[in-house]
Amino acid sequence: MSEATSANDDSGSGKPEPAAEGSNRPVYNRILLKLSGEALLGSRQYGVDPNFCAFIAAQVAKVHRSGIQIGIVVGGGNIFRGLAAAARGMDRATGDYIGMLATVMNALALQDALEKAGVQTRVMSAIAMNEVAEPYIRRRAVRHLEKGRVIILAAGTGNPYFTTDTAAALRAVEIGAQVILKATKVDGVYDADPVQNPEAKRYERLTYSQVLAQRLKVLDATAVSLCMDNDMPIVVFDLNEPENITRVAAGEPVGTLITGGSPA
Repeated sequence: MSEATSANDDSGSGKPEPAAEGSNRPVYNRILLKLSGEALLGSRQYGVDPNFCAFIAAQVAKVHRSGIQIGIVVGGGNIFRGLAAAARGMDRATGDYIGMLATVMNALALQDALEKAGVQTRVMSAIAMNEVAEPYIRRRAVRHLEKGRVIILAAGTGNPYFTTDTAAALRAVEIGAQVILKATKVDGVYDADPVQNPEAKRYERLTYSQVLAQRLKVLDATAVSLCMDNDMPIVVFDLNEPENITRVAAGEPVGTLITGGSPA
């Protein structure tokens, strides 16, 4: 297993491989955790479940205490989806901006849960709203990480027509993260919907090209292409399983790993 590169290494090479299962040694110095808005629903049909936010925060706090620097990108689908609104007749750009505002609401809820767990946190927004969040400035974001703060990056990219998956890929590259951890409701990437097809096959490892060629519904094509161009690994895993964030951040082989190498 190769050594993790320094958090300040700008070479773009030396991405660490996952550790053996049960290893307690972190292999990442800096990670980007992607949470969907639906992840904050918990047992609710709409909005934010404070108990599930606390569940996420406890895991993030544990990872943070291990010395790993953490950036988080959160979606807004539990409150509003611009694409769905556009399908019902709303202007797409307007719908996307409303969705970006929803991500800020989620970021503030997650910040509250993290700070109750004892983690210093900063919300940074791609849309200026100085009363509730700092503006996203790359150098400031990196400095927060270096000072041991968790950063929550809200409002997507600040532009319509781009998903929060693309925002996660962009921010991961900008802040020098070594991996994107994409939390979902299933335990990895399947060749079909495992809810509808019990025979669906789960992949342990994929390449970016496979994800794009097979149109696998894991991240949108723009996000995958950006990760491919910048050699940014992606791990897709089940958020609902206790300790999974901790295990994935430690480099254990959980879920599906997407890289530029050959599939397993």
